[in-house]
Order: sequence, then structure tokens, then C-alpha cells
Amino acid sequence: MKVLDLGSAGDPGFEAQIAKLAHTSPAACYACGKCSAGCPLAYEMDYQPHQVLRLVQLGLKDEALSCSTIWLCASCITCSTRCPREVDIAQVMDTLRAMARTEGVRAALPKVPKFYSSFLGRVQAGGRLHELSMTILYKLRSGDLFSDLDLGIKMVLRGKLKPLPPRIQGRDQVRQIFRRVAEAERREEAAR
Repeated sequence: MKVLDLGSAGDPGFEAQIAKLAHTSPAACYACGKCSAGCPLAYEMDYQPHQVLRLVQLGLKDEALSCSTIWLCASCITCSTRCPREVDIAQVMDTLRAMARTEGVRAALPKVPKFYSSFLGRVQAGGRLHELSMTILYKLRSGDLFSDLDLGIKMVLRGKLKPLPPRIQGRDQVRQIFRRVAEAERREEAAR
């Protein structure tokens, strides 16, 4: 866990910006810690979820966007459902991740965005996830080709990873969803 230097001046508009983009109020958090106590990945995070909200409240944008917590968040919404102040913490984490990518902040865990793009790329291409091709794409992007090759071979041999992607109906509709999201993101970016 990191120790925060509160001597640095924060951006006073950062909390309002996150509140607007995430459609929730980080200012409502009083750091009770229920979100962090319920988070299944909190033990791996450099800042606990309630501490990330505090970074937002203090306007410490650089610290919030560069922490590993936003990349480790699984968006399971346990934190949001436990919050007595109804702060949608999972949405704040998503917003911080998106902002970090938009602003070119290097991910604290570089393999995570590579996994996201591999996953979404396969869904966009085939209409649903094909685990084997997604895994191969992720392995190529991350450069971690052989770390769990033995496990992958066992899964293929047991039929857990299908060699060919399934043919599904509605692939064009899934692609259309991706196009609409990309258009909405462009419009939102232009409005900033």
C-alpha cells in the first residue's frame, strides 16, 4: 500500500469532472471502508477503493490515474452495492480507467489494457468471445508467450478451449453496438 504525500496541490475541478462523467458523487464518500472490506482484489491494490475516492476528492488526478487499483478493479460492483452513501465506486473506477487511456497515462499494470483490447476485439470480430483466439492475441500483445502453455495444451486436449470460433447469429448487430459506442466516445471527447 502506498503512502500519500498530501503536500501536493490537487486539481479542484477533478472531483466534479469525475462526478459528471461517472454519474455519481465521489464527494459523498466518508471513507467508511465498506467498499474496500468487500473488494475481492483489495489485497493486491496499491490504494484501497475508498482511498481512490479520497484521491478524487482531493483532486489528486495524477495519483488516481496512475495507480494500479483502477486497472485491478474487476467491475464486480461489490463496492457499489456495499456503499451506504450509494456512491457507484465501480463506475468511478471505469471512468478513471477511460480517462487514463484518453490522456495517455501509462497503465500501472500494462498487461491489463492489452487483455481488455484482446477480449473486446474478439467479441467485436465474432459477436461473442472465442477464448482460444483471444488468449493467443493477448499472449502476442503482452509478449508473455509461454508462461502457461502447458495449461493451455491441457485445456485444448480436454475440449475446454475450442479450436474454432462458433458461428452465431447477430454478429452484425454486435459490430453495430461497437460502432455506436465509438461514435458516442468521439462525441464525448469532442465536447470536452
